[in-house]
Amino acid sequence: MPSHLSDADIDRIGRGLVARTLPKAEWTHAAHFAAALWLLRRPGIDAAHDMPGLIRAYNEATGVPNTETSGYHETITQASLRAARAWLHARPGAPLSAALAGLLAASFGRPDWLLVHWSRPRLFSPEARRTWLYPDLEPLPF
Repeated sequence: MPSHLSDADIDRIGRGLVARTLPKAEWTHAAHFAAALWLLRRPGIDAAHDMPGLIRAYNEATGVPNTETSGYHETITQASLRAARAWLHARPGAPLSAALAGLLAASFGRPDWLLVHWSRPRLFSPEARRTWLYPDLEPLPF
């Protein structure tokens, strides 16, 4: 996947997630945030409510089981959605491609950004996969 995604790329990722047609190799850290931003800008969609089901269904369609050790992760999804929502809120009207590029260039662009806020044992626990767990190291900045 290219390092800079266009608005058309983000639309394709979002639609591919919803339709469960996005190639598995393209479901990257950047694609997760692209889909989050896309969903947050869709009228009539509650991303915090809808994204979990979309990811679970996508995982199943691509052969990834949703278990206590793989697949969908509630705490990571909800934390990432909160980051994406805060990022968009600070940039009203920004094209999604610009918002995504900026977000990925910030600390959120690092796949391990959550480990500043959660200890590894807490974040990767079965409980954190099933339900939202608040950070145990440092509160989220938004």
